[in-house]
Amino acid sequence: MLNSFLALKNPTLVLFASNMLKSIFHKINRWRFRRNSQRNFLIYCSVFVGFFGGLAAIALKFLVHFMEDVSRRISSHLYYHIAYVFLPALGIFLAVAYQHLINRDKIQKGIGNILINIKKNRSNIRLNNIYSHIFTSSLTVGFGGSAGLEAPIVATGAAIGSNVGKFFKLTPYEKTVLLAAGASAGIAAVFNSPIAGVLFSLEILIGEVTIPTFIPLLIASATGVVVSKLLYSGQLFHLVTEGWVVSAIPFYILLGLLSGYTAIYITKVGGRLEAGIFKKQNRYVRALSGGLILGIIIMLFPALFGEGYHYLQEILNGNIDALKQETLFADWLSQPLLMLLFIGALVLMKIIAAGITLGSGGNGGSFAPTMFTGAFLGLLVAYGVNLTGLVHLNTSNFIAVGMAGALAGVMHAPLTAIFLIAEITGGYVLFIPLMIVASISYIISRLSSPHNIYWQHLVHHNDIHPGQDYGMLNAITLDSIINRNYTAVDKQTTINDFYKILAKTDANIFPVLKEDGRLEGVVLIDDIRRRLFNQEIAESTIADIMIVPPTIIDYDQPASSVMETFDAIDVWQLPVTKDNLFIGFISKSALLSKYREAIISQHKANDLFA
Repeated sequence: MLNSFLALKNPTLVLFASNMLKSIFHKINRWRFRRNSQRNFLIYCSVFVGFFGGLAAIALKFLVHFMEDVSRRISSHLYYHIAYVFLPALGIFLAVAYQHLINRDKIQKGIGNILINIKKNRSNIRLNNIYSHIFTSSLTVGFGGSAGLEAPIVATGAAIGSNVGKFFKLTPYEKTVLLAAGASAGIAAVFNSPIAGVLFSLEILIGEVTIPTFIPLLIASATGVVVSKLLYSGQLFHLVTEGWVVSAIPFYILLGLLSGYTAIYITKVGGRLEAGIFKKQNRYVRALSGGLILGIIIMLFPALFGEGYHYLQEILNGNIDALKQETLFADWLSQPLLMLLFIGALVLMKIIAAGITLGSGGNGGSFAPTMFTGAFLGLLVAYGVNLTGLVHLNTSNFIAVGMAGALAGVMHAPLTAIFLIAEITGGYVLFIPLMIVASISYIISRLSSPHNIYWQHLVHHNDIHPGQDYGMLNAITLDSIINRNYTAVDKQTTINDFYKILAKTDANIFPVLKEDGRLEGVVLIDDIRRRLFNQEIAESTIADIMIVPPTIIDYDQPASSVMETFDAIDVWQLPVTKDNLFIGFISKSALLSKYREAIISQHKANDLFA
């Protein structure tokens, strides 16, 4: 092993490996351009992304389940499961240490960061995100952190798709498609739900439905499910249902209303806690403090341990007495009213536990906590109504439909919620109740906030908004519209000498540069035209008429940000610098023209799949 490591340090071998990769890349590209259309190549890439996205998802789930089993065995040998107090703190502490010491804080956690990369970074995601989420989220959730694995799985799949696109130098639009394909494969592999995987990416990541995006996503999602079936064949949930009855519709409407308000609660409370707790403390104190608080909550409510899917399956099976396991209140919960209150407490506490997990530095998501909360809300409604003895409701149906209601309200993605629950529970006969509850919850949540849980934080703190304009603009590279044909002047140049320069060019803007190439100012002919031919300033110098530009564009700035800058300061040309050195000008008209070309190009791409 040591010899292998040393061999990697050998510059000759590194150079050889680099040349080999370049050779493979060139051969693939030659094959790609000679024998395949861009449409076909994107499909081949989606199969590759789907395979490895599914593989990563299964590896993560297997690792987390293994660690959860170890944690539960440790806890079972200690008095009153006291291990639940310190195990979550240990997991979060290790995850934070990995992020800080090994990953160097380069991990991009959460689906919100994926959206930022799509909108502002031309769908480029760092390579380390392919593996860093697997380690940190398995440590967090495996030791009891009350969060979901779906966000890390989506982030891992998205990173795979983005980096495949970067390797083959695909356009930002094509990278976005592969990024979404990786996310779809991850969701599909975990839940064995290919349609829900596709809909998740369309509703949450891309925000539009077109054939060029739908087909690669569908192929990647199907590939992820095939990988899941081969390597991890177990179904996440099992539901045996006899269908629904018309007399239960008023109670489904009630569940839809409660789901909408619960979704608002999840978004607000979860969002505040996820923003960070104990902010004045260093990261390790924050991890241990938050982890210990979380541990105390889990000791009181053991169903909050990890993702909580074990207890969710138990209540789907009708085994509500499973909630008494490992609790300090087992005797009390034999009373139906106290059990009802306990279920209500689980509805409220799951998102608090998830927020503490993420706010103290753990890696996970709100997807599973939302499903858990919705499931127990459905149980609360059905169990409470059944206690009255007036009506009997199918508890399993309400649990399944409650999951869809919570997801639709929190994510503002009713189609994803409906098809996900239908696929993972096999409850296709529940389509009408799913539609009723998901749509009511979605409407109520939208009335409270126009943005879902992922966009709400981005809109307020990152000043980006959902919509296609950002994606289309960021498909443009600034290098393609920078005007490098300029005439630089020195600030000591006299106006008389400047006349000679003007006679040889049609430019109306001139950069004033230092000897090292840095920008000092600009001369705008339109602003000084009348003064320029005044004989009183003929002996003056450029320093007397130059101005400091209102702002300077950085070469690596996304095109959407450049357009926002143009709109904000109402100018038509701005200087561009790279590494603090002036390289040219960019005009608003050139950017608008390129934007129009990007729209036409995407329409042509749509026609390829029509």
